[in-house]
Amino acid sequence: MSAPDTNIEKQHRRHYPALYGIGAVLVAVLAFIFLAPAAPDDDATPPTVTTTVSE
Repeated sequence: MSAPDTNIEKQHRRHYPALYGIGAVLVAVLAFIFLAPAAPDDDATPPTVTTTVSE
């Protein structure tokens, strides 16, 4: 059973910070998922060593 005297405005005031926080975390997770693979990988290519031999 639900409460007979629900105040929608009061519930909105009490819950909007939590809902905005959940939304911000969701955006951060999605940004990490989609932007992290585009970051350069330092271990992907070994450094090239050039040597000069003088005779």
